[in-house]
Amino acid sequence: MQPPETATQQMAEASLETPVGTLCVGEQDGAIVRLTWQAAPTGASGSALTAEALAQLRAYFAHELTAFDLPLAVAGSDFQRAVCAAMSAIPLGETRTYGDIAKELGAAAQPVGNACGANPIPVIIPCHRVLGASGLGGFSGAGGVETKVALLRHEGAAGLLI
Repeated sequence: MQPPETATQQMAEASLETPVGTLCVGEQDGAIVRLTWQAAPTGASGSALTAEALAQLRAYFAHELTAFDLPLAVAGSDFQRAVCAAMSAIPLGETRTYGDIAKELGAAAQPVGNACGANPIPVIIPCHRVLGASGLGGFSGAGGVETKVALLRHEGAAGLLI
């Protein structure tokens, strides 16, 4: 007897070195599902989509790309997906506060901050562009707030940091 077929494929992964460390993108079922600060596992195989994601990340860090154009699939609640959509709408070089996004979504700032921290696809979904009302706020990527500052400086955002 053969196991039943599933719609889910094994995750394709690929990584590259960037100014903020090694980034690894993961693709499943035709969409980018995660970005982490690590090298792709030994023996991992990429895909055409992970190759495109790496090309767009290279272009972003070379100041040649202002908006990512990749199919994304955010795991989580409807609220998590709504926060990720709100973050994705923040243009390069601009920032919003947790409160701004909370007001837009009719929610409180704390759950927005939690959803930002749970963003599975940082950089591509720019959670680094979301700041606290009176400071930087946090950043869940490797290097924490220092990486957030580096990304904001790279984008020319938050002039007070430059």
